[in-house]
Amino acid sequence: MKRIALAVPLLLALLCPVLMSAKKDEAVKHIVFIAGNRSHGPGEHEFYAGCTLLAKALNEQSGLKVKATVVRANWPKEHKDVVASADTIVIYADHVSAHAGQWEFLDDLAKKGVGMVFMHYAVHPSPQIGEKYYRPWIGAAMESGYSVNPHWVADLSIIKDHEIGNGVSPEAITCLDEWYYHMRFIEDREKVLDLFTAVPTRKNMHRYINMWNKNGVDGLDKQQTLMWGYERPAGGRGVGFVGGHYHHTWAVDGVRKAVLNAIIWTAGMKVPAEGVSSRTPTEEELNVNLDKKGRVKRIKVPDPAAWKKLPPAKVQAEREAKFK
Repeated sequence: MKRIALAVPLLLALLCPVLMSAKKDEAVKHIVFIAGNRSHGPGEHEFYAGCTLLAKALNEQSGLKVKATVVRANWPKEHKDVVASADTIVIYADHVSAHAGQWEFLDDLAKKGVGMVFMHYAVHPSPQIGEKYYRPWIGAAMESGYSVNPHWVADLSIIKDHEIGNGVSPEAITCLDEWYYHMRFIEDREKVLDLFTAVPTRKNMHRYINMWNKNGVDGLDKQQTLMWGYERPAGGRGVGFVGGHYHHTWAVDGVRKAVLNAIIWTAGMKVPAEGVSSRTPTEEELNVNLDKKGRVKRIKVPDPAAWKKLPPAKVQAEREAKFK
């Protein structure tokens, strides 16, 4: 009896790490969205509405063991503990406004393996911040004087033979957005995954705006990376997605699915074979949680066929002649 009594605690001690490991694997992953403050005109840079839409898809439609929480750009004052508890952090905001100067805090989380996803203008830091934090975290960053930010109708191609592409149509996904390109990547470029790519042309350009430069011209008719992924050497994953200027982008099924896939990938989860499930937002759902910007037109569910019929932007020949 004495031997049995001694054996039971010993057996439990041996099994405990195994049970704890299994429990950890099955634990609910916490995804924290940091939504930037009000910005741009109606239907543009709708950071809070976009974050809540994606969080709702994860919480209520995905069927996955995740908990998605949305906080605002003032998170260090009231929700720093929430961000500290994240398995992955999604920042959707202007520039670095929602990082709130918390560089060392975020860097410590990244070094612990916490995922990072930066969307739209949030991929654009200063060159110094890009070098010190962004490229080590997510593999690339937008850079003033180097990258460009035109609005164009992209025919997006998803990565093949990678789980982030699970369930995403292999056919081209048409979407009008402010698709930045010519990012500054890490030196070892081959270690960065090209998740979404498309080819800008004179024909599919809708607007040339403030950051248009020689790199933009030289990049025409060449494949550009519009969403990328990176596995850090010391652990943890990062993703950059340049779209999301327009709120309508989240109603494009292939784009939404790929972004949701990328988010759970950065959280260390396995992407389902059919990708992350979510419903196409209705017009009503697209028009909730919008920032108050005065009198606005309702955002409509997009029609990609109509985007294809848009006339190309007028080439700014005089401006481009001055590029060096």
